[in-house]
Amino acid sequence: MIQNLSSIKEPSQMVTSGVFISRSLLHSLRNAEVLIMAIMLPIMLMLMFTYVFGGAISPGGDYVNYVVPGIILLCAGFGSSSIAVEVTTDMTNGIIDRFQTMPIRSIHVITGHVVASVARNLLATAIVFGIALLVGFRPAASLGAWFGAVGVITLFILTFTWLFAAIGLVVKSPAAASGYGFVLLFLPYLSSAFVPTSTMPVWLQGVANNQPITPVIETIRALLMGNPIHDHIWWALGWCVLILAASLIWSTWLFHRKAGRR
Repeated sequence: MIQNLSSIKEPSQMVTSGVFISRSLLHSLRNAEVLIMAIMLPIMLMLMFTYVFGGAISPGGDYVNYVVPGIILLCAGFGSSSIAVEVTTDMTNGIIDRFQTMPIRSIHVITGHVVASVARNLLATAIVFGIALLVGFRPAASLGAWFGAVGVITLFILTFTWLFAAIGLVVKSPAAASGYGFVLLFLPYLSSAFVPTSTMPVWLQGVANNQPITPVIETIRALLMGNPIHDHIWWALGWCVLILAASLIWSTWLFHRKAGRR
């Protein structure tokens, strides 16, 4: 006797999320090139800025201590941007339609991508940080400051992962998703990641000082190097929470609009 599909009990949200997280992690393992590029590109930039430009920017030789926090966020940005392509691929290849025929909430596919991306990016960030120690990075953080820095980095990764997930839902093709992600990755270059904003033209300082990346970098730099944190941490947390909340709402609305609410 064929069982009515409507009578099949829907699995718990935790079980459904776990299945989609496992699916995304398996895709990450099978697509190792994305993880490798997310690690290698920031490492290459760190080596270039440290050994090629570092002597000119900071003749004292301590430029590596200044640039590493910016490189860490750049690594997080590169890693997070790949989720836009993954989400767009799922939305355009028909897999969502198949999920909607099952007794599950198909929006968990987005959650799976986000959790897997955050885990992947934390691993990539840890590797980049290890290389930074090898090239001379010498943090002076206390144990509490270490926990604070890791917390801010994790929040930043989560925030921009959800933002890129929303972008993946907006665009119509994986190629377009990659292009939009590339545009956002220019933000660290217009911040205090590589040089103090005071060295920039006056008109550019206003942009650099008042965009989301600069307070996050300054917070991480202050925590890792034992410097005064001032009010950077409140601006960093405020920007991250605001962007995260907006991205969550935007992603949910876009998904239900495109795939249909279950």
